[in-house]
Amino acid sequence: MKRWYALLTLVALPAGAAPLAVDLAKSEITFQSKQMGVPVDGRVRKFAMQLDFDAKKPEAGSVKIELDAASIDAGSEEANTELVKRGWMDAAKFPKATFVSSSVKTLSGGRYEVTGKMTIKGNTRDLSAPFTVKTQGNAQLFEGAFVLKRLDFKIGEGAWSDTETVADEVQIRFKVLAGPAPK
Repeated sequence: MKRWYALLTLVALPAGAAPLAVDLAKSEITFQSKQMGVPVDGRVRKFAMQLDFDAKKPEAGSVKIELDAASIDAGSEEANTELVKRGWMDAAKFPKATFVSSSVKTLSGGRYEVTGKMTIKGNTRDLSAPFTVKTQGNAQLFEGAFVLKRLDFKIGEGAWSDTETVADEVQIRFKVLAGPAPK
């Protein structure tokens, strides 16, 4: 089976919808936070995604993303060790963070917006993310960004909830390459 199906999560789709195969080796979810005003870049090393999108009918699109909380890489071994602990991601109790879309709408200038529910550490919030879609051969490249407020999800509790030390806003960026599912 092709590598495109590695870690691919399948969920129920609307009748007649066809999922796209996500190429996880060429896709990424990255983030930038600020610690004491200094930008800190990171990424999610393991995630699964189910994606359905047709530019002719974007409103019928859907996405489900499942992030492995223990795979978040904040750029150093020390930070990664802290991130899995109870006060941050609490990966032992909450091993997955999820986003499940509820709608996709067309914006101006070839842009779209996906809206849905983000759940991290048992806390669920509404979230919207604008994105673009570009054709790359037989595949489509989805790119977008949004701001996540970490304290809404109780990421960084106790002394770490001080936003003078670690900013509340985390810029999330995604780049997803997906194409037709092999038959």
